Amino acid sequence: MRLSVRSNLPTELWKWDAVDLASEIRNGAVSSTEVVKSCLDRLDRVDRKVNSVVVPAPEAALMATEAADAAVARGDTLGALHGVPVTIKINVDQVGEASSDGVVAFRNNIATEDSPVVANLKSAGAVIIGRTNTPTFSFRAFTHNELHGHTMNPWSEAHTPGGSSGGAATSVAVGIAPIGHGNDISGSIRYPAYCTGVARLRPSFGRVPAFQPSAKRERPLSGQLFSVQGPLARHIRDISLALEVMAKGDPRDPWWVPAPLQGPPLPKRVAVSVDPTQTGVNPVVAEAVQRAGRLLEEAGYTVEAVDPPDFFAIFEDWFKIVRAEAPYYCTPLIEQYGDNRLRKAHANDMKDAPAADTYQYMEALARRTGWIRRWNILMQDFPLLLHPVSSELPLEHSHDRDDAESLNWMRRIMVPCFTPVVLGLPAISVPTGTSAGLPTGVQIVGPRFREDVLLEAAAIIEAGCPMETPIDPRF
Repeated sequence: MRLSVRSNLPTELWKWDAVDLASEIRNGAVSSTEVVKSCLDRLDRVDRKVNSVVVPAPEAALMATEAADAAVARGDTLGALHGVPVTIKINVDQVGEASSDGVVAFRNNIATEDSPVVANLKSAGAVIIGRTNTPTFSFRAFTHNELHGHTMNPWSEAHTPGGSSGGAATSVAVGIAPIGHGNDISGSIRYPAYCTGVARLRPSFGRVPAFQPSAKRERPLSGQLFSVQGPLARHIRDISLALEVMAKGDPRDPWWVPAPLQGPPLPKRVAVSVDPTQTGVNPVVAEAVQRAGRLLEEAGYTVEAVDPPDFFAIFEDWFKIVRAEAPYYCTPLIEQYGDNRLRKAHANDMKDAPAADTYQYMEALARRTGWIRRWNILMQDFPLLLHPVSSELPLEHSHDRDDAESLNWMRRIMVPCFTPVVLGLPAISVPTGTSAGLPTGVQIVGPRFREDVLLEAAAIIEAGCPMETPIDPRF
């Protein structure tokens, strides 16, 4: 017998959270086919304006829903995301799809094997309804490439949806899917979600397994130590569910750690830094951080103004490491296969960059241990660090192509995105409302493998700062 849908849920299935979808599909109140058709209809209606899902997969998705609904009817054991629609970024391997990374020359780079994060989502029963856009080589904070075009921010035609997971963030913000897959080596999950008003988690280094079966060689050391896979969603509880699914181990990633998803209680103490780089911050951004701190204080946390150590120096070491590797790993590919926008941005990025120096590279890598040690000591007293995602509101398009000075300014305002990357720490970005029609948000950083304490604090901020997503594009 089919159960009735709970009365507190929206009429349109595409508006539901993943947690509600999984529950109601499991108990038979709705079918996966109904859910996925609703999300595909939403894609057809709104994506022509925002261009987020650049490789829709309606036929494959509906075939998967038939199997999902049959499994429910048989009473099979079901995965945590059984029948729930998700999107995958075009820079990871998914069997039968091109891992193009937004590069025209790679449009026929068809994967023959799933990457671990895709395999984990499929194993949990998720239905992939399409693949989301990214900048060329996933390099920029603006989601555009010559293969699939320009992804728009649904809040403002003039502003970036961020990068490189701009397509994933936008697809979630407009209601195409409740969960989007992204990856992050310098803020590529957190910044796009900040720009589009959704929640986003950069898991700890080693939490979610990563491997690209189609890759011709291993990633440079920065890619191995700094890049992580993670979820975007409109609500924190969906982030929690997606993390549980994505974190399943895979022997192809030797960096993966079988750490528990829940740990012992930690002191409810928060170090708040409105301007962690001491270079200035937009008043609207400052107010968002202060408001989030007040919400945590009202919920029983001890909140103190404390600036994390070495913030800007850690950011500078990120660039020393990445720039030392660039001439061997990035530059040749960009020069051969990159589009004009990327070449211009990369040229600005490398302008005035010091020549690759092996000693400086090794010293920066060695200092990383010291940075981690100092932050670990701080987090003994303050397990949670609250600060901005960016010191400015979402950017207008293409600041990185104007000139080197504009790029350097852009980089400075995004320094808070880089620090958790170098340290391997989990960081979650939470929407806090809007200002002048643009989303605002904050970032919380915590101890390695303690995403649970981040999610608990983020849920408090979310409850005090409700967002209106999913939204229709505002243009």
